[in-house]
Amino acid sequence: MKRVIITGPTGAIGMALIEYLSERNIEIIAVLRNDSKREKQIVESENIVKVNCSLAEIKELPQRVQEAVKRKNWDLEQLVDTFYHFAWDGTVGDHRNNMYLQNLNVQYALDAVDVAARLGCKVFIGAGSQAEYGRYMGKLNAEVPVFPENGYGMAKLCAGQMTRIYCEQKGLKHIWVRILSVYGPYDGTNTMIMCMINKMLRRERVSCTKAEQIWDYLYSKDAAKAMYLLGDRGVGGKIYCLGNGASRPLKEYIEVIRSIVNPEAEIGYGDIEYAPKQVMYLCADIRELVRDTGYSSTYTFEMGIKETVKMIQEGER
Repeated sequence: MKRVIITGPTGAIGMALIEYLSERNIEIIAVLRNDSKREKQIVESENIVKVNCSLAEIKELPQRVQEAVKRKNWDLEQLVDTFYHFAWDGTVGDHRNNMYLQNLNVQYALDAVDVAARLGCKVFIGAGSQAEYGRYMGKLNAEVPVFPENGYGMAKLCAGQMTRIYCEQKGLKHIWVRILSVYGPYDGTNTMIMCMINKMLRRERVSCTKAEQIWDYLYSKDAAKAMYLLGDRGVGGKIYCLGNGASRPLKEYIEVIRSIVNPEAEIGYGDIEYAPKQVMYLCADIRELVRDTGYSSTYTFEMGIKETVKMIQEGER
């Protein structure tokens, strides 16, 4: 692997993947929204070139990549090995059930496959979601029946299926990664973990549900390692679930965060009612991932939280 493209590079996984690839001297083309407020998170480096291109404009990406590579004085003959498609509009709140918006995401994913083929990519890796399954009381793998219950999950499922066929038509290896709960320093501020950390640091009361859910959390740096290995060794046509592979009660995770951030933090268990159709069990079956790529995790939950808190406190996030 010598050169890759990453759409949606400023999220928790994207930023960790940039760091992981940079350490291996792999050239990275980071595709950002035109109005990205997170662009400054990506450091200036000889191994990184930034390209502004919205999802709606993604068909124009090959020309913009060529111009950016030329400005960077990179080898113009070097093709892109792997296309990581993380970008997705409408990932939170009511936007998840904006059916027209979610339907557009499917089109953008197909456009991304077309762009990957035009750029000479060999591998297309798409970011799926546990939302494709709906609610299921067991470990998630490619054999588990899918029954998404919101527009976001439906669109992710459709995008995975349609890009697989389109990749076959275009001669690309297709890998679809159904991501469970990944956390890290570049995660959105409204996610549960980041919200809790910030409130505890400010010594505010933390309100939550009874936290009886059984959950599977994976640190972003481990997720990045898995993504790299899938690009290098993943089997074409397969669906992989990405998580830690072990689960524990949500309350235990919260207590770990409290013990690290502020042992005196006030937590209101039960302040918030469970959402309708609340997913109560979430755990990835990572046996295929391990068998095909040799992946193993490096970070415990405690290690990941400590590193995330340190970066927040030092102002790096």
